[in-house]
Amino acid sequence: MKPLSRNTSINLFVTLAVVMVATRFHHLGSLLHLPDASMAVFFLGGLYLRKHGQFALMLGLAVAVDWASVGYAGNSDFCITAAYAFLPAAYAALWYAGRWYAGRLQASSASLLLAFGVAALAAAASFVISNGSFYWLGGRYPEPHFSEYVARLWQWGPLFVRTTLTYVAVALAIHGVQARLSRRPAATTTGV
Repeated sequence: MKPLSRNTSINLFVTLAVVMVATRFHHLGSLLHLPDASMAVFFLGGLYLRKHGQFALMLGLAVAVDWASVGYAGNSDFCITAAYAFLPAAYAALWYAGRWYAGRLQASSASLLLAFGVAALAAAASFVISNGSFYWLGGRYPEPHFSEYVARLWQWGPLFVRTTLTYVAVALAIHGVQARLSRRPAATTTGV
């Protein structure tokens, strides 16, 4: 897939940022309480936007949302530990997996399915990084051990990966539909 135009890139960045804020910051109550799309946003950002600077901006936005959520909205700071420093690595696994696949992305079903597979692997790796750092370095478990970590990994990992893949599947379906519509020949008009 060729790089996006500047306007399309800006519009997509803003769209992804809005989706992340809307799903990461749950201060809107029951009006909007969708699962956190952050992992999908980082994969899709890498796939479509690709730029390192945009990764840094999206990462800064994620931190700002967490800061506002805990500092001003009164949400729990349970997840804010020393392990939070590993979040950039977890998100980088997603962004750069998407970026790696971006040049291979085509409108074919096989290519879109492979992009989905890359997203699954990246989401699993990202979860292992974020969850592993929280478990081993977060200080929330007084006597951590490997069997308990694996049990927690299997307990929570599928949910996080499934949520990510749901958002990615929707985005890839939209990509496929748009590509198919753009390939349709323009309707010819005839005069009377």
